[in-house]
Amino acid sequence: MPDDGDRNGEVQSVRRAISVLEFLSRERSSGVTGVANELNVHKSTAYRLLATLKTGGLVEQEAKTERYRLGPGLVVLARAVTEDLDVVHASRPVTQRLSVQTRETVTISVLAGEDVVVIDQTNAMPSVLNAAWTGKHFPLHCTSDGKVLLAHLSERHRNELLNRSWERYTDSTVTDPAVLRQQLDTVRQRGYGYSVEELEMGLVGVAAPIAVAGGKVIASISVSGPSFRLSVESIPRLGGHTKRAAAEISRKLGFRSTAAPTSSLQQDPA
Repeated sequence: MPDDGDRNGEVQSVRRAISVLEFLSRERSSGVTGVANELNVHKSTAYRLLATLKTGGLVEQEAKTERYRLGPGLVVLARAVTEDLDVVHASRPVTQRLSVQTRETVTISVLAGEDVVVIDQTNAMPSVLNAAWTGKHFPLHCTSDGKVLLAHLSERHRNELLNRSWERYTDSTVTDPAVLRQQLDTVRQRGYGYSVEELEMGLVGVAAPIAVAGGKVIASISVSGPSFRLSVESIPRLGGHTKRAAAEISRKLGFRSTAAPTSSLQQDPA
């Protein structure tokens, strides 16, 4: 049986690991030095903590910058909490039906820092894409889910995210903050957002906001598929499907307004 010193050491390591995760949730990303300074530990200790968390999928390292951020493994751990909050549970029958109706991939996504994270995916038909997206991070500015979630942030939070440089993934990627703001205004007015070959060539997505009691938008539901099946002309029809699906899920989560959700994902302090 280990002595008290060993037990204290184990508790200290767990506390430090938790501190790393909390730090990355605030800072979005950090290098080893930043983590070491935050925890007031040697860089070698910070590196071992990050390496261990990376092995478990709780953090991931960006290839270009070598900085660390929260990893998709947290989504797996959080799914039990998500189901307790009824988001995935409430949406599953709806996503199954929508996937059959559209014959495409349907996902439920949430905001995670400066990214979109898919927390549930439904491929009800054999003709849909085979990509496994659950737990994956995607950019906000060039995905239908990202635009929907951005559109329903508080104005201050939305401006903070828009006032940054955006990566161009295809010739269709919108990187101008002014153009993005116009698109987000349209998303709020229309009740859905879409992306046509902005993240990758041949990929089209249409998404709508999911709200809870009080109108707070907590997630999005989207239909995604190849451009040879999802034409630009089909977007209004798919927008109607996703809006109705989002409204049904929102009602299950306690949203009772007939108007479009307008509350932000993250309220500004009074």
